[in-house]
Amino acid sequence: MRTITSANVACGGHAGDIASMERCVALAKKCKVRLGAHPGAVDRAGFGRKELRIMPAELELLLLQQAGALERVAHGHGVKLHHIKLHGALYHATEQDNRLAKAYVAIVRRWWPNTVVYALAGGTVAKLAKSMVWGEAFLDRNYLDNGTLVPRSERNALLKNVQEVCERVEQLARGNVISVDGKVIRVNARTICVHGDTPRAVEFAKVWK
Repeated sequence: MRTITSANVACGGHAGDIASMERCVALAKKCKVRLGAHPGAVDRAGFGRKELRIMPAELELLLLQQAGALERVAHGHGVKLHHIKLHGALYHATEQDNRLAKAYVAIVRRWWPNTVVYALAGGTVAKLAKSMVWGEAFLDRNYLDNGTLVPRSERNALLKNVQEVCERVEQLARGNVISVDGKVIRVNARTICVHGDTPRAVEFAKVWK
């Protein structure tokens, strides 16, 4: 929490429980970090990263259960929910399915009208959410030529060392990223993601800071 400005907190789907949410909310408050809900598929074994199919009504219930739980915990600490960022398979499902993306944006507008959405910069959700979105780029993940992330099943999905991360910082400072095949991709990002389970994540976050 001392190295970030926004925290995406797992809230009971792919990971997390009441105790971990309590700890994260308290730390976010102490460190003056923006608190965000990080809802994921109910898939502990696969950490919410297995491909899934989900209907809009199912997504709404999932968001109410998970983001609602974190919001309730946060309220007890006097902390407001700043943003919502989907995790793993849910994040990619809304980018790939325009109908689901529209439903996601509508759900957030209905239940959390004053909350920001963190979504892939230039992606489907970002284009739909417009003023309520903060475009997101990734400090620790490689990109394909189409602006999406290299699948985690590929060996080069992650950036692995500080030099690579420093190069990514320089790219983002210029408003772009370089794909694994060398294509320059324009990225208008307001928030930069480092995954907590990436090896050397804290060290990488300190490079950005």
